Amino acid sequence: MEAATIWEWVGYLASVVVAISLMMSNIKKLRWWNLIGAALFVAYGLAIGAIPVALVNFFIVLIDIYYLVKLYREPESPPT
Repeated sequence: MEAATIWEWVGYLASVVVAISLMMSNIKKLRWWNLIGAALFVAYGLAIGAIPVALVNFFIVLIDIYYLVKLYREPESPPT
């Protein structure tokens, strides 16, 4: 398999993972799935030389990490 083809599949996988993240009702799961998708897009963007794609997704990775840390630090409220 050619390197270009492999990176195309990474891009497709990243798109699917981000789409899955948007279907999550649990915010923690949404952030984790979105983090994985954005990280895949960072790798994809760097591999194909699309620096804007890599940069914006790196920013999304940082946002997801920030909110995941915040979510895990706050105590869970009992279900209503």
